[in-house]
Amino acid sequence: MSGKDEPKGGGSGQPMTSPRDGASAVVESSQLSPASAPASTDTHSAQTGKGKTVALTLGSGGARGYAHIGAIEVLQERGYNIVAISGCSMGALIGGMYAAGKMKDYKDWVTGLGQFDVLKLLDVTFTSVGAIRGDKVFSIVRDILGDTRIEDLPIAYTAVATDLLAHKEIWFQEGPLDRAIRASIAIPSVVTPLVLDGRVLVDGALLNPLPIIPTISAHADLIMAVNLSGEDELPRRIPDAAFTVDDDNASDMDEWVDAIRDKASRWFDWDTLKSLTSRKIDGGESPEEKISREMAKKAHEKEKKARRDEAARVEQEHRASKKDDHETIDWDKLGIGKFDVMNLTIETMQSALVQYKIAGYPPDLLINIPKNASRSYDYHKAPELIQLGRQRMAAALDRFEASRSSSGPLAL
Repeated sequence: MSGKDEPKGGGSGQPMTSPRDGASAVVESSQLSPASAPASTDTHSAQTGKGKTVALTLGSGGARGYAHIGAIEVLQERGYNIVAISGCSMGALIGGMYAAGKMKDYKDWVTGLGQFDVLKLLDVTFTSVGAIRGDKVFSIVRDILGDTRIEDLPIAYTAVATDLLAHKEIWFQEGPLDRAIRASIAIPSVVTPLVLDGRVLVDGALLNPLPIIPTISAHADLIMAVNLSGEDELPRRIPDAAFTVDDDNASDMDEWVDAIRDKASRWFDWDTLKSLTSRKIDGGESPEEKISREMAKKAHEKEKKARRDEAARVEQEHRASKKDDHETIDWDKLGIGKFDVMNLTIETMQSALVQYKIAGYPPDLLINIPKNASRSYDYHKAPELIQLGRQRMAAALDRFEASRSSSGPLAL
């Protein structure tokens, strides 16, 4: 028995079957359009979906998962009927909110969060298994969802987590919805794992960042997948609206950070806080761009030195040929810490896994959200990322409806 085929216990259930009676019921569009999001730029007023059923897969990607909200809104406005959702990490959270009819409540909450609001929700722990317990955030999630159970949802729903002990993915298809989401969203080393029925459960993205397979048995007209690890031609992320705080808020934040630092006892905790609370204006550069810029700068300086002094160039080449010689970077100067490097590592792994999943089970329509649109922990950028999701879904549907052409991994 594999964890992904027939999970038992821990809120997981039998493989998903065709939607039950009432599975075609969807949340009314009025529940999906809170006032705080930017106005839609979609010019289509007609319901071009014509009631076609959709099995929707929502991928992982941290804060970029807010784009799933915008993507779902556009599908609803176009007249598509979502009958099944599978999700991983933030995809499991957004998909669960939609399936439970709580999207408006959730969206109203996240679009009102500033960066300091996000920081105050971090219940930092100093254990070695995770920097954040997640209790504060998930208490709000539980308040929104209530006692909702997966089997009582009007549409088929699957949240994917990873069992660290069994080394396999676990599908939650029954049991408490909030518990399934909590398991799926436990980012390794960041959010403490969920221990459940002898399993140690963490973020499903570890093995399956875009879980398409659970949607296949829904027998929908279309399978659509929203990938949060897409490439983008423009090397820019959404700027930090940011973090231009007034003096009062700045004082509150400094006091909060100082209190946390006084308690910190492990390197990861303080390094994480430095990444999350940095107020340095970086022009929207991602860690990748900062590293590339620094490497280019070093290469330019090396070239200038070589031109000035041939002897120095020869010596430099000789040193470079040594086995133990390597380039160095002043990471602190660039504002890049262990948390940023770990985040880049996870995103690199997820990008590769996503391509394998898409190749094995290509969806009818793939919507790509560029992974450099925001950092994984930019949870204060909900309005901008929701709008990005709307734009990407609208553009993908325009092309699909016009030519029945899917958006390939490098297309949108």
